[in-house]
This record gives sequence, C-alpha cells and structure tokens, in this order.
Amino acid sequence: MQEFFSALLNPSFPFLRNALIAGVLSSILFGILGSVVTVRRIGSLAGAVSHAVLGGIGIALFLSATVIPFPPIAGAFIFALLSALVIGFVSLKAKQREDTVINAIWVIGMSLGLLFMAKTPGYADPSAWLFGNILLISNMDIILLSILDVIVIVLAWRFYAQIEASSFDSEFASTRGVPVNMIFLLLLGITAAAIVLLQTFIGIMMVIAMLTLPSGCASVFSRSLSGMMLSSCLFAAFFFVCVIANGWAFDLPVGAMTVIIAGFVFLGFSVYRAFGKKRIFN
Repeated sequence: MQEFFSALLNPSFPFLRNALIAGVLSSILFGILGSVVTVRRIGSLAGAVSHAVLGGIGIALFLSATVIPFPPIAGAFIFALLSALVIGFVSLKAKQREDTVINAIWVIGMSLGLLFMAKTPGYADPSAWLFGNILLISNMDIILLSILDVIVIVLAWRFYAQIEASSFDSEFASTRGVPVNMIFLLLLGITAAAIVLLQTFIGIMMVIAMLTLPSGCASVFSRSLSGMMLSSCLFAAFFFVCVIANGWAFDLPVGAMTVIIAGFVFLGFSVYRAFGKKRIFN
C-alpha cells in the first residue's frame, strides 16, 4: 500500500492520479443515478442501453476504417439515446411488451457491435469496450466527467421532490401535477449519456455493475432517497479507491476487481438484510 501512495505522488505516474480522480468523480454519477435506477427497479433498462452502446461503437469503428472518420463515442451516444427513447416510449405506452423490447435491444445492440467489429479491417477487440481500462483515462475525460457530475447534481437538487415522488408512487405523483413521464424520459436520457462517457474508460460490464451494486448496498440502511444517494456515492468511491490501490499493488485488472469486491459486499449486505429483516427505507 505504501508503494501505491508513493506512485500516486510521483510525477512520472499521472495516469494513476487520473484513474483515482475519475473513480471518485464516477462515484457521484453511480451514486445519484444508480439510486434512482434501483428504487425505480429499472436496472434492466440501464443494462439494455449499456449493451446497445456496443452496436454504435462497432458501426463507428467500421465506418472510420472504411468510409469516413467517425468517433466511436459519437456512435455510442447516438445508439444510447435511440435505445433510451425506444425503451422509454414502450415503457410508457405498451408496458406489456416492455421486457421483450428491452431484451431485443440488449441482444441486437451487442450483436451489431460484434458483427461490425469483426468486419472492421484490422479487427477491433470488443473486450476493450466491454471491460475498459480506467488507467487509460485522459484529462479531457476527467473534464467531461466533471461537467456531467455538475449537471446531475444540479438536476437532482433542483428536482429532488419530483424525482422522489415519481420514483415511489408515480400514479399519485401524476395526480399532484408532477410530470412523471418527462422525468422518466429525462432520467433515461441522462443515464444514457453517463453510460456512454463511463464505458469509454471502465467498460460496459462495469457500468452495469456500478449502477446497481453501490446503491444496493446503500439500500440496506438508508431511510430516504437522498440518504441512499449519498451512501451510494460513498460506497462507489470506497470501491474505486480500494480497488485501484490493490490493483496497482498486486498487478490485478481494476475492472474485474471492482465488480468482484462490490458484488461480494452487496451479497454480504443482502444476507444481513435477509436475516435482519431489513427493508428499503423502513
């Protein structure tokens, strides 16, 4: 551990400091958005958007190699927004088909991505996008992440009452004049934007895990949505700091370690809640 802190202060290892900063900044998004995703029980929607992103990345890589330069992040953003809009529309207008559409977008997005990557000259490795590498984050990624953090914090603070009401009882909130549908679509849109940005350096699989596991841990003892958001941010930051430090010390893949540690902590809390008969916000 002492070697990690020495490397952290060493000017020769800026990527390590960037990884730690990115982990802490990401924790804000995972804490706030993940809490709402968990409370609203729309983790499968976030998972579908996350995997659909791979389709946009694959098409962008193929176009860049054969036709015109097309940034992968642009393809990911287009696919993420389209997927979020389709899922949101189906969820609001045809709930009985929601699961089918979610599963379809999930598998179609991944399959398209793998297909176009396989046909890209030189071949693009999908594992780089599935699992990512937080140690490769750039200064520009940190700036974009900071901007998105500010946007999410401001929106969560400004519309907290509406978000809380629509999350726990959407029908009652609607009768009270809360724009439930608009909040839902806005949540999907912001989550899609966060997924696109986060998957570029921590990978699709880790995004899905960190959107649900920290908030799942926080749900054991949180008594309000705001408390759950704060606790989730702290849990996510704790996971990132511990994993980056140990990953550096023992030369282990950061992404896989983060998911494993967060997963085991979540399972431990789940067992505790089962035997302690705890409920969310009781």
